[in-house]
Amino acid sequence: MKKLINDPADVVDAALAGMAAAHPELRVDTEQRIVVRADAPRLGKVGLVSGGGSGHEPLHGGFVGLGMLDAACPGEIFTSPVPDQIQAATAAVDSGAGVLHIVKNYTGDVMNFEMAAELAAAESGAEVRAVVVNDDVAVWDSTYTAGRRGVGATVILEKMAGAAAEQGRPLDEVARIAERVNACSRSMGMALTSCTVPAVGRPTFELGDAEMEIGIGIHGEPGRERVPLAPARDVAGMLLEPILTDLPFTAGDRVLCFVNGMGGTPLIELYLMFDEVARILRGRGIHVERSLVGPYITALDMAGCSVTVTRLDEELTELWDAPVRTPALRWGI
Repeated sequence: MKKLINDPADVVDAALAGMAAAHPELRVDTEQRIVVRADAPRLGKVGLVSGGGSGHEPLHGGFVGLGMLDAACPGEIFTSPVPDQIQAATAAVDSGAGVLHIVKNYTGDVMNFEMAAELAAAESGAEVRAVVVNDDVAVWDSTYTAGRRGVGATVILEKMAGAAAEQGRPLDEVARIAERVNACSRSMGMALTSCTVPAVGRPTFELGDAEMEIGIGIHGEPGRERVPLAPARDVAGMLLEPILTDLPFTAGDRVLCFVNGMGGTPLIELYLMFDEVARILRGRGIHVERSLVGPYITALDMAGCSVTVTRLDEELTELWDAPVRTPALRWGI
């Protein structure tokens, strides 16, 4: 195992210390393991809290800031944050307007966010709502979930719900936007290699030089099938076909297309993949009005990508275009 670490046991704490040093505009509490917007809580603003296992950077701490999250809770590698962490983040951003928890659909995340919401309500009377992201069309149940996994749509949902909260919309409205984004989004991923968890020191699974895994999750869990390595144009079709038939998307739809890197794939390949995906969408009469390309929700060092397609309307497009300033995503500022 070759990694730029000191001790596998303290990777998360060391990374949080580095985040604090690199981004003084954030409040990084290394003891409670939470990342908070410097100006939180803001009177009258709904607070947005998300989190999950580390190893998916920049998700979630990299999306804390104006126009997105107010706080993030990083757990151990591929492990849910604990309820006390989430409660601390909730208290740190609660201005009295309520707090929205954005939760990826993994059993530990869902359970611990539910417990944290109960603790917050009992301690301070905070009004907490939760939206569970479940956009992955690859599998219905896996080792980590009951139902579909939450993957690439999480980034889009955090951006659009964050914009709604920044506008001063009430909790019900911010939750409505989050639920709409989830309902309008579908994702599917693939891997060329496994990832290596530092504490384990070996790949989570083995892939031959001429193989790829279609439908993987973001923790290295296997997907739908293992198939022979294929050109990017064929991979784009394998990922898009189940996405487009599941919602379904139809000719005339306006969409945001997000090609995400899993951590070990260079941008030159991601842009090549985006071109292939966009070509297929154009051929179906689907209009790509907004795009995002890059490693935004990763699986450590896994080589591969995921594709997320979100159906847009005027409201969602406006929320996507709204200003954002976070370590990992920024425009309009």
